[in-house]
Amino acid sequence: MRIAVLKFPGTNGDYDVLRALELAGVRGELVWYRDYAAGKYDAVVLAGGFSYGDRLRAGAIAAATKAMDHVREDAERGVPVLGICNGFQILTEAGLLPGALIPNDPPGFISRWVAVRVVDTRTPFTHLYEEGEVVYMPIAHGEGRYVPAGEYKAAFKYVVNPNGSYDNVAGIYEKNVLGLMPHPERAVDPHVSRRGVGGLKLWLSLISWLKR
Repeated sequence: MRIAVLKFPGTNGDYDVLRALELAGVRGELVWYRDYAAGKYDAVVLAGGFSYGDRLRAGAIAAATKAMDHVREDAERGVPVLGICNGFQILTEAGLLPGALIPNDPPGFISRWVAVRVVDTRTPFTHLYEEGEVVYMPIAHGEGRYVPAGEYKAAFKYVVNPNGSYDNVAGIYEKNVLGLMPHPERAVDPHVSRRGVGGLKLWLSLISWLKR
């Protein structure tokens, strides 16, 4: 089981993802974006951070790299792809998920724990949750307000909307591709996660899905 954790210049959530995978029982592989190649991995995670310093728009430059062509190729083959925070922004900029993430309303950077509700359990990342289950995860973003472009499928919604996101959307999916603004990798360890381990089932779901 090979799970790539894709690192762009400015990514800062990669080691948190590696730790989350370790707590879930597997070892992830940190992969520099220039070294990523389609067909080598069973799943790929685009970690959070500020790729390329959020120049132009958050995720826009990373979305134009050759690495994302390879991610798209893997996604089309059915490989589970997860984008967290900036990773979600990259997925929308690259067209792997519909819509866009724009500046928060009201404007400003938000860093706090929020309650999110699982609204769809049919994805590789949510199938171990109960539909309607409420869990806590931290958010840390300035451009996290989701706006749709046509139809979309929500996987997570905010219980109390922190950023003006359309229809309280916290995460959306398309088949095997999931984008999520809250950080599930920072809600896995009871020793450091003060609001519990609501993100752990996401990683356990992925591992269970891959084992099937």
